[in-house]
Amino acid sequence: MASSSSYNSPCAACKFLRRKCMSGCVFAPYFPPEEPQKFANVHKIFGASNVTKLLNELLPHQREDAVNSLAYEAEARVRDPVYGCVGAISFLQRQVQRLQKELDAANADLIRFACNEIPTALPVPSGVSSIQPMLPRQRPLEFTRRINEGEGLYQPPAYSHPYISPWSDIPSGGFNDGGGEGKNM
Repeated sequence: MASSSSYNSPCAACKFLRRKCMSGCVFAPYFPPEEPQKFANVHKIFGASNVTKLLNELLPHQREDAVNSLAYEAEARVRDPVYGCVGAISFLQRQVQRLQKELDAANADLIRFACNEIPTALPVPSGVSSIQPMLPRQRPLEFTRRINEGEGLYQPPAYSHPYISPWSDIPSGGFNDGGGEGKNM
């Protein structure tokens, strides 16, 4: 948190806006002069006056989290103008789903391996050949079906839409389902 005075350099916001940074500057604690790109992105996406209004409406202990959120979304919007941070979230969710499928497959392989390693044969009486194939332990039909179809031990809940957009008029909040165009339901 940098405060500005006559001998310190102005905060990144005042420097960007080319104005004098006063002692009560609402931007100074959150946009230090060492991070000019942070404010530039926030200003480009949200506008300085909108950010000022937002910060003035919040309680002081909430402002830092709000600025961090705005800066994150602004940087994501600069990188990906269409999806912003939703694109990053979707990418991470797909990666989690892919890794969950890999984990489920590994669990299924472990179960198959463990079931094949459990001896089910009784001790061999003398005179009978001891080289007999060991059969895997019998499993219930439903369990075998689930393993063969690739279902694992843990199934995470499935989500139809990873993000409910704030501009959607439709409760499901889908991206391409016509929300946000002023349609009344």
